Order: sequence, then structure tokens, then C-alpha cells
Amino acid sequence: MTANRRFDILAMGNAIVDVISSEQPEFLSSRGIKHGSTRLIAADEAEALYAAMGPGREISGGSAANSVVGARMLGARTGFVGRVAADQLGQVFTHDIRAAGVHFATPPATTGNPTGRCLIVVTPDGERTMNTYLGACQELDAADLDAELVAASGILYLEGYLWDPAAPRAAMQAAIKVAREAGNKVAFTLSDVFCVEGHRGDFRDLLSSHVDLAFGNENEVKALYQTDDIDAAMAELAKHACITVVTRSEKGAVVIGGGQHWEVPGEHVAKVVDTTGAGDLFAGGFMAGLVQGRPLPDCARIGCIAAAEVISHFGARPEADLQALVASKLG
Repeated sequence: MTANRRFDILAMGNAIVDVISSEQPEFLSSRGIKHGSTRLIAADEAEALYAAMGPGREISGGSAANSVVGARMLGARTGFVGRVAADQLGQVFTHDIRAAGVHFATPPATTGNPTGRCLIVVTPDGERTMNTYLGACQELDAADLDAELVAASGILYLEGYLWDPAAPRAAMQAAIKVAREAGNKVAFTLSDVFCVEGHRGDFRDLLSSHVDLAFGNENEVKALYQTDDIDAAMAELAKHACITVVTRSEKGAVVIGGGQHWEVPGEHVAKVVDTTGAGDLFAGGFMAGLVQGRPLPDCARIGCIAAAEVISHFGARPEADLQALVASKLG
């Protein structure tokens, strides 16, 4: 499919550093932060909270970035486009994603907001409290694009999270135009129900006109078509994208493509520790299978295997050898 391309998959998305630290519950309560919550925070609080957190792990993150790291671990040639600032966390993001084998060459911004970060506080009960500052990643614009890089990538993968700000949206639209003119595929993930509800009209238009491969979970797809009937919602989605993939948590996924419909079961997980990154790794696994020329049901199986691995531990990055896992289950 992409033998003559430099990269199999090029993703555009939020460039965020996940900062994970273990703290006592009092660390949260003394700052008025609800235990187990997920929230967006402003720059001042992000800086203060980051300074107060104890030693921990700093890992390049963001939905699409997680996907291409997973795809790279499965043998795909991947790249990422996203904005960081010329600061400490920008250096962390750049080093980490490159160390994972993903091409990343977007120049850091020397003006504007600091690098985005998700400050994750893990308490002794295993609960994660997530405090996200989007920062520089929401300032990605068309000037950050390398048109030759987009044209040299078999699949352009876009995340719905980045659609909200005008500048990144224009950058993605420009990238779609380049990909289309180069004869490449465009993949899109709905990302979250709140993204769908905020941009339903745009997403429908995007899917009907520009997208070859669409990812969404059941709630996102139902929200897109404003129905509680998931079968009806999937039927609508399948009218647009050439390949439609709907994830169903532990029940696996439904794949529709080429006039056929497959229900692929989920992988057994002895203990679900943290569901963060499950959808990201599913998408990365599916696309890795696709560029390897595997049948669509096998692509979904690979996605389920990758998702099952990542929810078996804390963090949104696989800790096991994904290629070995896939080989043991699919050959």
C-alpha cells in the first residue's frame, strides 16, 4: 500500500507531555483538586502544580502521538506533527517521541504559550487525577506543515481533539489537501463526545468528503448522528468513510468496509488497571495492520491486542513487545 512512501503513517495532533507522579491524597485536597477528576487548567496553575509534584515519569503523549508510537512498535514507519515550545518539557517531548522511533521535526515555538502537559497525580488507591494544560499544542498552524512530508506519507491521521482552535483546524485542512493531491489516505478519529458535540457539522462534512478511515467509540458515533441506536449510527457512518471502525470497550470492535461487516471480539485482560490510551493504541494497531496489507478483521484484532496491553498497566504507552504479542496470537 505504501511501498513508495517515506512514511506509512503521519499523525497531526496535540503534543503533550504526560507527567506522572505518586502523591498522597492531601496533595490534591490542599489544592482544592477533586480526587479522580479530569480537568483543563490554565498556565499559572499548570506551572505551580508541575513545580510542586514530586519525582515521576515524563513521557511524550497526546492521542495521535500515542497512536503512532504504538504503530511504530508494530513495525510501521511513522511521523508526527505537533507544536511544542522551546522549553524543558518541549525538549522532553521531542527526545521521547524520537527515542520511540517516530519522526518528529516540527520546530519548537519561541513565542507563545509553554508546552502542553497532562499532570497526572496517582494516589495510593491507584486513582489517577488528570490536570491538562493544552498550551503550545493548540497553536499549531499551517506554517508548521512540511508539505513534502505529508505527501510522502501513505496515511495522514488526524485527531478530533485538535479541531477546536482555528489555527490547527486550518493546518489540518491544508494537510488534507496535500494528502489528497498526492493520492494518499486520510484517517480521522472522533476523539471524544465533547469534540463531536462541538463540531458535529464539521465532522460530518469531513467524513463525507475527505476521510477514508474513521475511528470512533459507540458513544461518539451515536453523538455524531444524534441517536441512541448504535446500529443506525454505524450505518450512517459507513455511508461516508471507506472503512469505518467502531470500538466497543471490552466487547471489541465493529469494522465496516467494502460492503462487509465484521464484529471482532476484545482481548481478555486479567485486570484492567488504567484505560488511558486504549483507543489511541487500538487506532495505532489497526493502522499498522492496514499498512502491512492484513485483512480488516485482523487489523481490528491487532488493535484489540494493543489496547488490551496498554490497559493492563498505568500509562498510555505499551510496556510489552507488541510485535511478539501479535505474532503469538495471529502469526
